[in-house]
Amino acid sequence: MKLKTAFIGFGKSTTRYHLPYVLRRDNIEVTAIYSRKRKPELEENYKEYNIEFTDNLQDILNNKEILLVSVCSPLQTHYEFAKRCLEAGKNVLVEKPFTETAEEAKELFDLAKEKGLVIMPYQNRRFDSDFLLFKEALKNKNLGEIVEIESHFDRFRPEEAVKPGTPVDGVFWGLGSHALDQMISIFGKPKKIYYDIRSLRDKTKPDDYYHVELFYDNIKVIVKSSHLVLLEYPKFIIQGKNGSFIKYGIDKQEEYLKAGTMPWEKGFGEEPEENYGQFAYIDNGGRMRKDIMHTISGDYGRIYDNLYEAIINKKKKLISDEEALMLLEILTIGIKCPNPKIIDFK
Repeated sequence: MKLKTAFIGFGKSTTRYHLPYVLRRDNIEVTAIYSRKRKPELEENYKEYNIEFTDNLQDILNNKEILLVSVCSPLQTHYEFAKRCLEAGKNVLVEKPFTETAEEAKELFDLAKEKGLVIMPYQNRRFDSDFLLFKEALKNKNLGEIVEIESHFDRFRPEEAVKPGTPVDGVFWGLGSHALDQMISIFGKPKKIYYDIRSLRDKTKPDDYYHVELFYDNIKVIVKSSHLVLLEYPKFIIQGKNGSFIKYGIDKQEEYLKAGTMPWEKGFGEEPEENYGQFAYIDNGGRMRKDIMHTISGDYGRIYDNLYEAIINKKKKLISDEEALMLLEILTIGIKCPNPKIIDFK
């Protein structure tokens, strides 16, 4: 059985981070795409897929064959579109950040449960190659007990114009929602959180820097991003009582997609050997050993694989309501509390 799917929004999110992964999946059919304003030239690129393009949302809501709608519109419209889709009996995938508030998210989750539908945020970076490698590295017993972890999303863009906006338009709400979700998916709810969220390039604009520390029983997780890092820093670092792991370089899927290389093409997402994971640890004889860990292929389409199973076969969905609400709470506290600050997360 094919899962017939529609999209709300026909911008970069849909064309770069969704369509390349679902158009070639045998069990998914893209039936329709809604855009407030039609884009005939862009539509022409998808002629072979027999997609119905429309500027009338009712065309999607009234189509009984469509079981899933992916909301890829601006954040401020997520709640409204998702609610209308649920009310029309559609399962919904919503681009991150899921909603502007935890209250909106809870209302949507409650509505979905009431109607027996699935709604979930699109946390595609759970399937970044670097994160998949990091998760495997955590299982390596040679590191000993893990005590500290770092996750970085750094760039060097000192002259890039920072657009005016509210805190939800900043880097913490945008990129931080990915990095924090990754850690929540592994470690769950932290006991304390340290926040340092700032605007470094233009103090009158939304934040472009964050340093957040999540404190668990025996592990501290540092999640950090800056637009003023010229010399490359590792993407992931793991410190254990018997060794260390580092991984340079971020997932390459976005880079390949920008260059026009599609997921089904040979070599998609490959990275150079210098970006492979590196281990150093002390062996049983007291000698330091070094190992290399090859990159694991990333695939954002696995979000849709999970949704297919959740909708068609009633399996458990990948991102729980509790995880999504926890993430929104962490983000909300971060932009509302004075910084820097340590919060007891209860």
